[in-house]
Amino acid sequence: MKGFKILVRLPNWLGDLVMAAGFLQQLQIHFPDAQISVIVKKGIHELLPFFAPAKHQFVFDKTAYKGLKGAWRFGKEIKKAETFDLFFCLPDSFSAALIGWASGAKKRIGYKKEMRRFLLTHAFEKPEGLHRALVYTHLLQKYTGATQPLSSIKLQHPYHKETYIVANFNSEASSRRLTVEKAAEVLAQLQQAVPEKIVVIGAPKEQVFIDEVLKNLPRHTIENKAGKTSLPELVHLLAAAKLLLTTDSGPAHLANALGTYTVVLFGAGNEQETAPFNAALRTVIRLGQLSCEPCEKNVCVRYGTPQCLERLDTALIVTEVAARLKSLIQ
Repeated sequence: MKGFKILVRLPNWLGDLVMAAGFLQQLQIHFPDAQISVIVKKGIHELLPFFAPAKHQFVFDKTAYKGLKGAWRFGKEIKKAETFDLFFCLPDSFSAALIGWASGAKKRIGYKKEMRRFLLTHAFEKPEGLHRALVYTHLLQKYTGATQPLSSIKLQHPYHKETYIVANFNSEASSRRLTVEKAAEVLAQLQQAVPEKIVVIGAPKEQVFIDEVLKNLPRHTIENKAGKTSLPELVHLLAAAKLLLTTDSGPAHLANALGTYTVVLFGAGNEQETAPFNAALRTVIRLGQLSCEPCEKNVCVRYGTPQCLERLDTALIVTEVAARLKSLIQ
């Protein structure tokens, strides 16, 4: 459909945004001649240069467009820039659908969530038990009737592999984050087991946590990048790394989609739904001994600290990383 104009409201979290890249890949296959534009939250919008090009990149700043009135105003401003034939709403929020309605898009597609059905022309039941990336592509399949499966998610970048590995022990949820002591234990053994330089990462608000982890090491040569990288710099760091050892977090999805092998420590999250999508480039490590796994809560309500992560065998983690590094060389 030449000249067909499609607008996609992308998710608000880094990991979800990466998983939504699969939706955009499928959208381009199904509508090869369409002009695709996107709406993305300010902050993670810096990831868009690593996606396929979009005609318009509308950056939504929640502080500048507060509440439902702000969402309405933002949608009206989009309408002034372009009139769209289709609007796909990937987030489940009412405000996300309201932006699409205010934009004047002729057809508006999304899931029946947050009492927003009247804002959509095509509202579908959200499937249960699917991987998050497939939940997004399922929406496209329901609307178009297409059946082509999503095989992989790939972000484009120009970087070449270097001789270091990256470690990330952080997560937005404390139930998915290692304790200071556990993180230090893993790093101490990892230093002894692998010859590669180790770089640790974290957001600015996680810098204090990483500082405490490194203080718990008797000695180290680890490079601390926590709070010191922009999102494009993080992309470069992860894309050029030989491997990422990480908790269930945004960087896990980002590295995996950039083509970096990813060893993921799962606690509260459900790996069947939110593991990095490219299975050939990941290893998932889970304790699997507690009746509460996976609880999918942001805070460990039973133990206080997430024992599903605390009780992981550190030697097993380190052995897996070392083995994967060896296999990548061969």
